[in-house]
Order: sequence, then C-alpha cells, then structure tokens
Amino acid sequence: MYNQSGARIVIIEDDQTIREGYAYLIDHTSAYTVVNTYPSFDAARSRIVKDQPDVILLDIQMPGTNGIDALPVLKKMIPQVYIIMLTVYETEKAILDALANGASGYFTKNTPTAKLIEAIKDVMEGGGPMSPDVARTVIMSLQRNQDSPLTKRETQILELITTGKDRGQIAKELFIEVETVKTHTKNIYAKLNVNTKAEAIQVAKDKRLV
Repeated sequence: MYNQSGARIVIIEDDQTIREGYAYLIDHTSAYTVVNTYPSFDAARSRIVKDQPDVILLDIQMPGTNGIDALPVLKKMIPQVYIIMLTVYETEKAILDALANGASGYFTKNTPTAKLIEAIKDVMEGGGPMSPDVARTVIMSLQRNQDSPLTKRETQILELITTGKDRGQIAKELFIEVETVKTHTKNIYAKLNVNTKAEAIQVAKDKRLV
C-alpha cells in the first residue's frame, strides 16, 4: 500500500475553470499536492514523466488525443500511476474502453471535489471508484447476455420498450425515424420468435437480453 501523505496529482482537463477549481480544492482541502495541470494530453506528453504523479485525473473529451487513447500511452510512460477518468459522457462504450485501457476510476464532471479526493485515496488503496451512474452502466453491461442475437441498436430499442416507451418516444430519444423503430421492432420480434410487446419483454427478461 502507498504512503498517501503528499501524493502527487496531475490534472489533464481542457476546461480551464474545472481544471483550476479541482487543483485549488485538492491542494487546499486534502493532503495531496497538485504538481501540475495541463489543458490536453498533447501538452502533457513531454513533461508528465518529470512530474512523477501518483494519480492522474484525465478528461476524456480533449482537443488532440482524447483521454481513452491517451490512457494506454500514459500507463506505458508511468506504469505505476493510477488514472481516474473525468467526463461528461458516461456511454457504455467509453466506460468499458477506459476500464479496458487501464483506468482505475471513472467519474462524471459533476462529482463534488470531496468525492474525487475520496476516490484518489480509494485508487491508491487498490479500489476502483466510480460515479453511481457509471457503476450502474458497468453492472448492466456485465449482466447482459453476451450471446444475444440482437444488434446494439435493437438492444437499445428493446430496453426502451421494456420501460414502457412507445415508438414515437423511442424515435425521439434515439434521434431516428418512427419507421426505423418499426423496422427494428419487426426484426426484434422475428429474432426472438414473438408476436407482441408483452412477449418480447418476457423473453428479454428471461434471456437477460437487456
């Protein structure tokens, strides 16, 4: 286990207000020291090894190299570093890609600084902290049947059907035409060998397709 006192933190975040806010609060309300902040991974690339960070707070959406692509590079440059992702996006793909690429934690940007400071302590003790909404997405992904006959879009539509949404609401939520929803629904029914919404929902739950 790490000696946590005075752990060195680097923040890579393109939003100056968020970057400076986190830096100030971590410096002034915790035992940790923010040794450097950068607006992008490209700006940090040539200098970050000298910073010797214990933990990096890494934004996903940045100009130039994004956080998901920067992750494995950072892990190669500083193998022992812990990386906590910061993002406004908690799409399943981004979360799973980040975790597969070596992220130790994953938080949305509306997370209070006190929670982030807790997360820094947690990763240094070997934990994998996440925002509740992020953890929920990961759990749902792990619980879903990996052998589903449905495409990603069909799974999305089936999920929305199970929550009681009609075709119009589904079309609006997914930014697609009602006719497209109709076609996908027809394909879902055919693949699941059902004829009604109730049957589709039942099969989806029985086979853990959503």
